[in-house]
Amino acid sequence: MHHLNYHHLYYFYLVAREGSIAKAAKLLHVTPQTVSGQLSTFENQLGYSLFDRINKRLYLNARGKVSYQYASEIFHKGNQLAEILNNSDEVNTKEFVIGITNGIPKVLFYDFVHATMRRFSQVKYVIKEDSFDGLLKELAINAIDFIVADRGIAPGTQISANSFFLGESSLSFFAKSPLGEGLQFPDCLNQMPLLIQGYTSGIRHALTSWLETEQLYPKIVAEFDDTALLKLFGSEDFGVFCAPSAISKHVEEQYGVHCIGNASTLNERYYAITGKSRADYTISEAIVASAREILA
Repeated sequence: MHHLNYHHLYYFYLVAREGSIAKAAKLLHVTPQTVSGQLSTFENQLGYSLFDRINKRLYLNARGKVSYQYASEIFHKGNQLAEILNNSDEVNTKEFVIGITNGIPKVLFYDFVHATMRRFSQVKYVIKEDSFDGLLKELAINAIDFIVADRGIAPGTQISANSFFLGESSLSFFAKSPLGEGLQFPDCLNQMPLLIQGYTSGIRHALTSWLETEQLYPKIVAEFDDTALLKLFGSEDFGVFCAPSAISKHVEEQYGVHCIGNASTLNERYYAITGKSRADYTISEAIVASAREILA
């Protein structure tokens, strides 16, 4: 095969993305037979199959997964090019995509990036929120430039990326009402209703370990992947919750709660992760510098 047929590649890309020939056909406004025929032609040209067909369902095989990663980047770039060519205003000719994991407080993320966004105001910024694994998958296909996360890349991860430690913040605990007379932190947490971060949060394991070490046994009434939702329920007096001490003042003012204590030995760590192939290091370095200054 000397030339890649991008028409056939696009049919393959949609089938892989949508998970079925029928769904891809609906998007393309053609019959499933047309899509199936184009896919077969493409595989015949390549000389190997891209899907394993099991019980009438399609599953990407190893070659298919690699092909899908490259196809995703090709058509992402194509969409960017179309946007640039159709936009007479040159201000938005450059795009920088930032991913944020669910557990990162939005106000802290804003503090990390807003100065850089104002400094490089000619750039169009795209902010995506997803799970850590979801964002890494997008980074692997170069659909994201920069990730702010509450954990770093695990050793042995086969993703071409740079990981930067930004800093850490101790955690403070908040409640709708201040502590009553005679109550002291952290002993007051015993049997107190507690709102806790979900398992996707980097701080979840550290928080439960700290409670065990301190021999504290609160009543966990709810858990949340979304930290903003956790704070909202806390503001309505559903229970005590914790948040980074770095944003303690904001949490008190925004949600009308009181800081009842600080766990100085319980820390949440923050990381920046960048792809090596399409990252704009000028913008990336500016965000890293701002975040480190704030967390210092």
